[in-house]
Amino acid sequence: MKFFIDTANLAEIQEAYDLGVLDGVTTNPSLMAKEGISGDEQVIAHYKAICDIVDDKVSAEVISTDFEGMIREGKELAKLDDKIVVKIPMIKEGVKAIKYLHSEGIRTNCTLIFSAGQALLAAKAGATYVSPFIGRLDDISFDGLELIEQIVHIYRTYDYTTEVLAASIRHTMHLIKCAEIGADVATCPLKVITGLLNHPLTDKGLAQFLADHAKAAGK
Repeated sequence: MKFFIDTANLAEIQEAYDLGVLDGVTTNPSLMAKEGISGDEQVIAHYKAICDIVDDKVSAEVISTDFEGMIREGKELAKLDDKIVVKIPMIKEGVKAIKYLHSEGIRTNCTLIFSAGQALLAAKAGATYVSPFIGRLDDISFDGLELIEQIVHIYRTYDYTTEVLAASIRHTMHLIKCAEIGADVATCPLKVITGLLNHPLTDKGLAQFLADHAKAAGK
């Protein structure tokens, strides 16, 4: 399973990368705004800064919602760095744009997926990744993990190469369950990734080891 970090914060991206488990980054206009990044020049410079940290797979989202606009932005983003994956919304014009960009050899991430039907369309159009938002589905009393399981089953049945990128992950159990179900990728905040480190028995065991060592050493 690949781990992506869902942020535009350079320090968090660097920390996740230094941990040695980071496979990519997902961003969106909301995350950029959270970091105070605005205007085309700042956004482009920030994407480049992210690409300088990680090895590959930086999802950069288009703003346009029309076919021509998404193609224009998608090509511009792809030119920034070979690591860029163009993030396209799940709308009719977006599916068309995914098909076109795929034909041009440009990787895409179809975002705002909330149904298996949407995921099926994206895969048929040639999306590299689809991003089902499980936390947002949970918010409206729908089982987001059930959707991940459904999409994984469909893709494996028909041998689609599109990878399932579980998004809107809120906590470590979301992440673990996605791994059990077979999601190819999970994108989440840094605290969810580092949360996997924690277990009270680990802390207790380490404290005991250190105490025993100190006692044996006469300290």
